[in-house]
Amino acid sequence: MSKLFIAGEVFHGAGTLEELKNIKGSKAVIVTGGSSMRKSGTLDKAVAYLAEAGIETQIFEGVEEDPSSETCMKGAEMIQAFQPDWIIGLGGCSAIDAAKIMWVFYEYPEADFDAMIKPFTVPVLRNKAKFIAIPSTSGTGTETTGLAVITDREKGVKYPIVSYELTPDIAIVDGEICASMPAHVTSNTGLDALTHCVEAYVSNIDNNIADALSKGGLEIVFDNLKEAVENPNNITARQNMHDASFMAGLAFNNAWLGIVHSLSHQVGALYGIPHGASNAIFLPNVIRYNAFATDRFPDLARVIGKETAEDLAQAIETLRSDVNNPSAIKEFGISREDWDKNLDYIANNALVDPCTGFNPRVPTLDELKAIYNACYEGVVYVEELVTG
Repeated sequence: MSKLFIAGEVFHGAGTLEELKNIKGSKAVIVTGGSSMRKSGTLDKAVAYLAEAGIETQIFEGVEEDPSSETCMKGAEMIQAFQPDWIIGLGGCSAIDAAKIMWVFYEYPEADFDAMIKPFTVPVLRNKAKFIAIPSTSGTGTETTGLAVITDREKGVKYPIVSYELTPDIAIVDGEICASMPAHVTSNTGLDALTHCVEAYVSNIDNNIADALSKGGLEIVFDNLKEAVENPNNITARQNMHDASFMAGLAFNNAWLGIVHSLSHQVGALYGIPHGASNAIFLPNVIRYNAFATDRFPDLARVIGKETAEDLAQAIETLRSDVNNPSAIKEFGISREDWDKNLDYIANNALVDPCTGFNPRVPTLDELKAIYNACYEGVVYVEELVTG
């Protein structure tokens, strides 16, 4: 028997933020990032809709990119003092992921963050509050996943906290919220959604529903991402990308991800490279690497009118270029000396990342280092160059 894990209720379409006025409860905390949601008016709208529902609201602002465990603890203290029955993550994935972990520490103040790094160890939630996710970026699908990525600044490591307990009770997928998203964010997050589609489809978990969502999401991204980047006020393209992000999130929530994310988590934590940008650099070469172990890539290639795994890898490279994303890690100003100094560290961390366990091919440390080096230079991964 298999169980489909999905947000309890899903409202999608332009203007669905208004569904907040129908929420039943007494108190809510909205967790958000910098100033984008306030500047766009979305935060004020959310507060007003909750007021219509008779819900008193407090706001925790300032969640940083790649949120830290320290930020999560600070937010949990504020939430603990207010005692809400709803926690709302509003904004990019960082705000929503941080809100999820604040939720855990609100319900379990003595919980051990380090213990939760092991997958599926988050304690049972919903004893004090339920969770609403309202994304402003079309990429992570965190609004329907049991995943929160939190950074340990001291160690320079990103930890994916994995538990179905973290799957939101309500997801509001409103494309209008994305209209103010800058082009580079649209590009990065859209390529992140694309990566989710590919990795979920070829993961070592068989799931027909995840497969269909992966294919559908991939097609929508290829059809809409460039338009959303070039014409940000095209709400149809925005909503399509928002839906694709949700579909990809639902796919990987039930089939999980692979070594693209394992590799990406490390360079994000150590070098601050945007997650979608690093995913888009690693994805084509990981396709080439994994093609030795799975024959599923041609299925995805045919969705976009191509035939082979290599065709798919090249199509992704073309889309990456069309939406002005970098093709090499070194383009982020990382010197070869610095890269070589940290290569063993990040490769070892990638090897033990939870996502590695769902990859269709079991990697060695030397193989991960070879993929890292090819992607640092922006060249094609060649199997024969792996040494060990």
